[in-house]
Amino acid sequence: MQTAIWWIRRDLRLTDNQALTAAYKAASMVIPLFIIDPIFEQSNYVGSKRQAFLWEGLQVLHQALCALGSRLIIRRGVPEEVLVKLMRETGAEAIFAEEDYSNLARRRDGRIVKTLPLKLVGAPCVRPPGTVVKADGTPYTVFTPFSRAWKAQLLPAQTDILCAPTQINTPANLSTELVSNLVQGEAAVSFPAGEQTAQKRLQYFVQTSIADYADARNYVAQAGTAHLSPYLRFGMLSARQAVVAALRACETAADAPQQKSAETWLNELIWREFFIHILYHFPFVAEMSFRERYRNLAWRNNVEAFDQWCNGRTGYPIIDAAMRQLSQTGWMHNRARMLVASFLVKDLLIDWRWGERWFMQNLIDGDPAANNGGWQWAAGTGTDAAPYFRVFNPITQSQKFDPAGKYIRQWLPELAALDNKQIHAPWRVPLLDQYRIGCVIGRDYPAPIVDHKLARQRALDFFKLP
Repeated sequence: MQTAIWWIRRDLRLTDNQALTAAYKAASMVIPLFIIDPIFEQSNYVGSKRQAFLWEGLQVLHQALCALGSRLIIRRGVPEEVLVKLMRETGAEAIFAEEDYSNLARRRDGRIVKTLPLKLVGAPCVRPPGTVVKADGTPYTVFTPFSRAWKAQLLPAQTDILCAPTQINTPANLSTELVSNLVQGEAAVSFPAGEQTAQKRLQYFVQTSIADYADARNYVAQAGTAHLSPYLRFGMLSARQAVVAALRACETAADAPQQKSAETWLNELIWREFFIHILYHFPFVAEMSFRERYRNLAWRNNVEAFDQWCNGRTGYPIIDAAMRQLSQTGWMHNRARMLVASFLVKDLLIDWRWGERWFMQNLIDGDPAANNGGWQWAAGTGTDAAPYFRVFNPITQSQKFDPAGKYIRQWLPELAALDNKQIHAPWRVPLLDQYRIGCVIGRDYPAPIVDHKLARQRALDFFKLP
């Protein structure tokens, strides 16, 4: 084969890239192609920060390709039309791409494969959907047996990680949109993009933080998590390499607690795969609750309350700090994600799909499968979800996982003068003390928009269907 197209979608890396490796081995000339699909640009699920992160990632990938004698070709348009035109222009004989399991991607690839030589190689997960199923061939809908079956299969090793090519030959004189044009005027991003950064973060995490992950991951003011989700989202790091690192940490742990921490992180990576499988086998979850009994709930859907939640003005410091972290950085601590989701769905009785959409509009790591799975878990409407009677208390959760109020003070500076006890429920501070401190509830910081104790009982009544 003379020429092949490497169609980049959510695999912005050179290392351990099965689609790139297949194209590299099949043809003497490889065209690295990224298509800007108008559907994604027009979607109300696309966030400016995530798009900026993607644009920066493309720029970094372009630079890496240039170092190998290649370059990134970027074109806009309907993928089928762009691919047909490029194949005619270059005489390319095949298109290699990593498989994508979102509903939109499956429909798109299903159309293209009927008329073009599209070869789907590799996946954004270690175990592609269909490879982890019950004995009767049906999919798992509960995480624990899924994870057991996942682990029972041949585990990946370091020797499975594919090296990046040392040289890529790409035809000259191909028209392309300049990568530098994509990053102008986009939102500021708190995560530097690119494969090299992802590799460094992975190494740092397994060398310094994974040993304490099981406990540290819950404390919102600590850097106790891997911070790799944006890189996994766009394939700047392969899922296989992350899993291999987790398995290696399990094997080399110095003691039982460290091994437990490494296994906890491995399970988080498997949760990610579980939700990919759920979306694949049950595509309707993108539009409705997995559990049929919760599909016709009479949500309150108070627009004003939703706006207060979005803007970090609920009057509950841990909730507001998390929402402001999201709006300012495009990322949120995982424990905080559970808390704000529980508050929206159960304290405010607002449809989980409203929150799911807001997260997709604001998260750098917003992923259709993981985001949907996480929201349905929190709402109690999904597969293997938290039970309806689990309603997180925003005060006790704040006291437990931000005991010194460091996280709250970082994102809510108006509460900085409160002591470590007062800061979790500032409305309980006597009014004279509020004036003395300079933080009057209702003036400098909002009063709670709902009484959690009453809201909890209302949620129990709401979800406890006959």
